[in-house]
Amino acid sequence: MTVMQALPAYARAEYHGFEAGGSQFVYLVSAGAIFEIDADVQAVLSRLDGQELTHAALIRELVADGREPADAEALVRELRAARLIQLGVAAPVMPSAPPADFPLQALVLNVTNQCNLACTYCYEFGADKIATPAGKPKYMTLETAKASVDLLIAEAVGRKAVHITFFGGETLMNFRLLRDVVDYANEATAAAGKGITYSLTTNATLLTPDIVTFLSDNRIGVTVSMDGPPEVQDKHRVYKNGKGSYAVIEPRLRTLIAHHKTRAITARVTLTEGVTDVVRIFRHLKDELGFHEVGFAPVTTGEERAYSLDANGMDSVLAQFTALADEWLDYALRGQVHGFTNVSETISELISGVNKSHPCGAGLGLMGVSPSGDLSPCHRFTDADTHTMGHVSSGIDRAKQGEFLKKGHVEAKYDCQSCWARPLCAGGCHHEAFVRYGDTGHANLHYCDWIRQWTDTCLRIYGVLAVQNPGFLERFAERKGLS
Repeated sequence: MTVMQALPAYARAEYHGFEAGGSQFVYLVSAGAIFEIDADVQAVLSRLDGQELTHAALIRELVADGREPADAEALVRELRAARLIQLGVAAPVMPSAPPADFPLQALVLNVTNQCNLACTYCYEFGADKIATPAGKPKYMTLETAKASVDLLIAEAVGRKAVHITFFGGETLMNFRLLRDVVDYANEATAAAGKGITYSLTTNATLLTPDIVTFLSDNRIGVTVSMDGPPEVQDKHRVYKNGKGSYAVIEPRLRTLIAHHKTRAITARVTLTEGVTDVVRIFRHLKDELGFHEVGFAPVTTGEERAYSLDANGMDSVLAQFTALADEWLDYALRGQVHGFTNVSETISELISGVNKSHPCGAGLGLMGVSPSGDLSPCHRFTDADTHTMGHVSSGIDRAKQGEFLKKGHVEAKYDCQSCWARPLCAGGCHHEAFVRYGDTGHANLHYCDWIRQWTDTCLRIYGVLAVQNPGFLERFAERKGLS
């Protein structure tokens, strides 16, 4: 008896289709790439919607539609080469794991674990903290900081430049160390033939004119953790006696923004229950105070905390994000910069064609350093004994690093394997996953629908610009160093 084998059949590859600017586009998941498609391509993809067709059957249908056989053959070859169609239903394509010796590019130096504020939602000191700082140094020493710089240079094999972010607690409580580290790192990287850039995060309460001058002279980027106008800022960002911080930081911010001219000054807003008026907060920080960029992030917290955002809160945030995204697009069509960081960051990733194996560089190209010198995946794991990855004096613990990265790879997250947005998300923040699920390798399932909707919004922005003002995308890429 002859066994008849089924002929291989074409299926659509994994992609997300969208319309923008009067044109049709697809976002190809396997490559993290965006294609504008014409009617011919759409005709093929439509025929494979919900069914598979053999090569002969697909060609017959295209010819029956009025195409010459040679043209139909060429079209099918082109779509196979672009990986928009494939033979058979294949397993999801996942990015390769980075090499074990992936070079370090950045360190976050937690120069102190002390803070002069007592923000009620703080991931470092609040109810969901994972840090175990008891008995450990509260301030980083210059010896530890120098060892950190030396480690960064030694591990940055092949990197032309490295980066240091200064962090806390409140970073400026150890400003003397920060100043000395910049002097040492400038000399050390120059001797190693590398460039270096700096940034810091601060609550702005300790800014002085002299500090602002130093930051500007040394081109140190500044991110201010701030939640908005007085009644919003003072809801959670308070001193230990409960007094709000807005009145203290407002004049200092105006000095910073007026006199720091070498780098953009950014505000980072933490969204919590009752702090979801995104548009109003943006207007105050961008238009009234003069921040160059304003970005927003939901609070990292267990779901039972009183200040956590519920589904209604997240829906409200998404609606207002979309309103600001529309503004961002209007500005871009006029060739202007808007300042809504959440759009800018996603557009940067779309231009770069990122296809992430991991949500971010934590534990890979970036590591955090505690005041004692312990290494961790990032600043959010600082001083957490269960997440150490070595010490600046002895180097990176490759076994612990490898275990962390294996768990965090998108391929290890079952729920991500059927999600078209995974090239940009890769499952979400490791720290968020640990706080919410107790596992750094768990997908952030509570954000999945939100992420897909937001990614679709940014894809449409990209598409409109690609059709109506492609020059803006080119200039944007140049300004961000993407080209």
